[in-house]
Amino acid sequence: MASMEITVDDVKFLRSCVDAIVNLIEEGTLELGSDAMGVRAMDASQIAMVVFSAPKSAFAGYKVSGSEKVGVNFADLSKILGRGRSKDKLIIKRKENKLELEFRGKGSKRHFSLPLLEDAGGGQKEPKVEHDALVKIRGGEFKEMLRDVALVSSHLTMEAKGKEFMVSAKGDSAEMSAVSEKGEKKEFEVDAKKEARATFPLQYLDDIAKACPDDELMSIHLRSNKPVKLDYKIGKAGLTYYLAPRIEDE
Repeated sequence: MASMEITVDDVKFLRSCVDAIVNLIEEGTLELGSDAMGVRAMDASQIAMVVFSAPKSAFAGYKVSGSEKVGVNFADLSKILGRGRSKDKLIIKRKENKLELEFRGKGSKRHFSLPLLEDAGGGQKEPKVEHDALVKIRGGEFKEMLRDVALVSSHLTMEAKGKEFMVSAKGDSAEMSAVSEKGEKKEFEVDAKKEARATFPLQYLDDIAKACPDDELMSIHLRSNKPVKLDYKIGKAGLTYYLAPRIEDE
């Protein structure tokens, strides 16, 4: 069993990372290596996947000897991290079959113990998809597009062609479309080798985008009727998601 002690100066950063995982899966395997921690897991429906990675430099202290995999209920971990106060330092250790978390504040210590899971799954391989288009858009702008979609439908179509990126939706009583193009926006790019178009469930994209900081660039990799790949950063940590498309009848 590898020994571990991880020190976190910014508890809010770690909670944001855990929430980005929890938005898709409640429990999974935390992979601990000597130079990084990570998670690779499918959601319960097997149509979406989250890949998380944080280098040791993202933490105030990171001591992990060897490598190991620990089953964690990320939903419970998120609730505990939510109790962190702004000036708290967090020390995380593994003791036998428990994850020990200690918040150290000015003149105070608070201790939580989270049982580890026997087999939480995870460690899946990332899908290999050659994408035809890459869109880079601010997280806040993409989330606004999703809010517009929510008014009319539970599904949306993403399309990239030329220098345009379009999100559209059709419901029983209304339709919507939103187009982003380079124009005056410096923080926006479309690189489409050929037109790419696919339809996805709104709820999943909502869950995926939720944790992306509004001013952070999100990369969307598209290919017609293939899984979309979305990635963004939270501080030094990286999040990558894959989501299977809804294949529409021609």
